[in-house]
Amino acid sequence: MALKVAIQMDPIESIDFDGDSTFMLGLEAERRGYALFHYLARDLSFRDGKVLARGRAMRLRAERGNHYTLGEPELADLTEMDVVLMRQDPPFDMSYITATHILQHIHPKTLVVNNPVSVRNAPEKLYVTHFDGVMPPTLISSDMEAIKAFRAEHKDIILKPLFGNGGAGVFHLKPDDENLGSLLEMFTKLAREPVIVQRYLPEVRAGDKRIILIDGRPAGAVNRVPAAGEARSNMHVGGRPEKIGLTKREHEICEIIGPHLKREGLIFVGIDVIGDYLTEINVTSPTGIQQINRFDGVQLEAEIWDAIEDALSRRVMA
Repeated sequence: MALKVAIQMDPIESIDFDGDSTFMLGLEAERRGYALFHYLARDLSFRDGKVLARGRAMRLRAERGNHYTLGEPELADLTEMDVVLMRQDPPFDMSYITATHILQHIHPKTLVVNNPVSVRNAPEKLYVTHFDGVMPPTLISSDMEAIKAFRAEHKDIILKPLFGNGGAGVFHLKPDDENLGSLLEMFTKLAREPVIVQRYLPEVRAGDKRIILIDGRPAGAVNRVPAAGEARSNMHVGGRPEKIGLTKREHEICEIIGPHLKREGLIFVGIDVIGDYLTEINVTSPTGIQQINRFDGVQLEAEIWDAIEDALSRRVMA
């Protein structure tokens, strides 16, 4: 199956060669003989009923320092593509939301992965709230009194922006920490959204597990262990990746959310689990497949493309 694939992503020259999942998806597309077209989210346009993107034909190679070649700039009609991979990094802001509205015009005639409507309806920290019995004790609010009452009940808490990403703006507040008021003032000045407050899970010292689900099924996991003196486990802030499998509880969580992900066209999803609790469902541009590939000797990018091809086949049959 020879496909034309557009990849809406961040600049190809700035990717993390050893960690970027989009790069691996692109390499697998090359191996399958697909034609690749690279563009940035800001180069997406809607005009007179057409969805257009100004970008370049792209070739990829697994060669450090020589991993890509781009063609001359051109304007592409995305309805002429078979697949659009929406893989730009968050923040999940109005720019991101606007891109989902524009891409909605071509989906599913051109298959957008993940489904832009579902992505728009699934902000990562809010999406978890739709599944019973999986979250740690959580408050989403701007009400100072409600936040104080939550802290009085749970003592040790995590405070973070509702639409943040990559561990930015995440604070661990111990019972004797006097900075809650100042932090809430800072969040209020930076954004109008509520904050998310959760009971601190000491199990995070043993790791925050990233589990990849493909078409609703768990396909692999990597444990991310925080550095000493750090509350965050994200790898770009010093978290250490470790090989790990899935527990019975984690399989249970996947069984709870997996059918919903498949039904909503969320083909490539990364979830975060600490202890027995699901903390985030990442549907925008989840990462982790390079680390899992290295630890488990698999090729998750091939499994993802198999799922995409299957979705295309189902669309044709329908």
